[in-house]
Amino acid sequence: MELLTDVILSLVQSPWVYVAIFAVCVIDGFFPPVPSETIVIAAAAAGAATGEWAMLVGAIIVAAAGAIVGDNIAFAIGRRVGLDRWRWMRRDSAQRAIGWAREGLHRRATVLILTARYIPVGRVAVNVTAGATGLAPRRFFGLSALAGLSWAMYSVGIGLFAGRWLSGNPLLAALLGIAIALTIGVVIDRVTSSLAARRARRDVAAHHEGDVPKVAHAANVLG
Repeated sequence: MELLTDVILSLVQSPWVYVAIFAVCVIDGFFPPVPSETIVIAAAAAGAATGEWAMLVGAIIVAAAGAIVGDNIAFAIGRRVGLDRWRWMRRDSAQRAIGWAREGLHRRATVLILTARYIPVGRVAVNVTAGATGLAPRRFFGLSALAGLSWAMYSVGIGLFAGRWLSGNPLLAALLGIAIALTIGVVIDRVTSSLAARRARRDVAAHHEGDVPKVAHAANVLG
């Protein structure tokens, strides 16, 4: 335990932690298996637990910058390759995510881009789809900048909460911050999935209701 604590302390106090945060946030923008939230929250929790307050400000800056760059890379991929160039894009799960993103961007692009940043797989689907469907690059950049900054502040805020709660124990603070982030991520995923399913059922019901007058009209004509 003491060895792990010393390792975390050395990492938090090293300028290389900012390079790691930036790189992970960039890659996570277009490759969701890389857990950017984990490293940001863990670093912030360790920094708060040891009183490295300047590190928290730096973490917000580099995490936001990395998130913005990564999201705009995903947007550029969508503009260049479309939505079915690669095999993984044609999988059922990817097509469902892209379909959800396409519908959401058509109805409420601003809200979707801002909120999707908090959903690891969802943000990639939304940003790639935004590029493929012709959203203006300048508009997307502005929204991605706002989303990236708010996400970075949220992630560091969770780390700060965990670090202050377990002040003096950076290892447990980092683990607590990660646990909180995972819990929030599961809740967000369940809520968005439930809302999407409810919206799909409502659309199906509306479609069937619209068919009823057509059937009645056809029956009258035939009668």
